[in-house]
Amino acid sequence: MRRALQLILIIGGVVAVLIALGHIAMGPAVIPGSVPVNPTMDSEDRFYATIFLGFGLALLWCAGSIDHRGKVIRFLIALFFLGGCARMISILVVGPPNLFFQAMTALELLLPPLIWLLLTQVERGASR
Repeated sequence: MRRALQLILIIGGVVAVLIALGHIAMGPAVIPGSVPVNPTMDSEDRFYATIFLGFGLALLWCAGSIDHRGKVIRFLIALFFLGGCARMISILVVGPPNLFFQAMTALELLLPPLIWLLLTQVERGASR
């Protein structure tokens, strides 16, 4: 369980860092199915990418010491879940996005409960 959780956190952290760096370097043009945006939206995308970069780095930091960072992991996966909820609001208000982002929405809503369960199992095992 511990190794599976560490692997999920590492993969998630690396993917988040790479996505964020892509957005910082290339702006919204990196988004599948995107259209050209005005300078305000470009600025906003690059700004939020730096926040996502921090999220990815935090996941990598947590992967190194799961036993001591359970609360931080739960906070981060709750944020990830809320991101999926925000995408659902967008789907309901504006309509469905590119198929890739529909899959991302499912991942953002389904992966956090799995991580929460794995973390709970790891913590129970450590307390024995």
